[in-house]
Amino acid sequence: MRIVLVGPPGAGKGTQAAFLAKNLSIPHISTGDLFRANISQGTALGKQAKSYMDAGNLVPDEVTIGMAKDRLDGPDTEGGFLLDGFPRNVHQAEALDAYLVERGIALDGVLDLEVPEDEVVKRIAGRRTCRNDSAHTFHITYKQPKVEGVCDECGGELYQRDDDSEATVRNRLSVYHRETEPIIDYYKQQDLVATISALGPVAEVTQRAMDALKSNKSA
Repeated sequence: MRIVLVGPPGAGKGTQAAFLAKNLSIPHISTGDLFRANISQGTALGKQAKSYMDAGNLVPDEVTIGMAKDRLDGPDTEGGFLLDGFPRNVHQAEALDAYLVERGIALDGVLDLEVPEDEVVKRIAGRRTCRNDSAHTFHITYKQPKVEGVCDECGGELYQRDDDSEATVRNRLSVYHRETEPIIDYYKQQDLVATISALGPVAEVTQRAMDALKSNKSA
């Protein structure tokens, strides 16, 4: 299956993408991985991306599109793929469509993970990270440490990262609504979108997604 995963920050796209890709036996392709791989390997596109990032600028669509095309040309995508974070806007979606048409293939579905805005803010703004090891994360509601403000793993101080602040989260949501959300309507015109609730246990959300994909494919 060839799938695009869409949803606001805090919807759990990364977690769901990993589970879905494993269940469907297809590669999970995330924008973050594309950037890291190209930059670490020193590809021409990676060097371009790094120059923009180092200058504090957004990486142009054409660079991101180029990375995505190169990755989709890989032999492991012949049986399908799951795209997470790409396309990020309608221009990128149009470029993806053109790429797929050239290769005589098409998307099977677009999964839209739906989460209320207040829940997104609660999920992200409630995160706390250990100053000693950023891999140690907790949450003031969902994963409380045994001692408030203290990491269970190493005893380090727990703090709220700047990019987890409520103001930053709401700004990220504004950017999502303005730039990425329009691709949902774009794909609805192709009758590809299945919207599912991303609330509840991870396994339940994954099952909803699997059921939606099966229903969409048989429709």
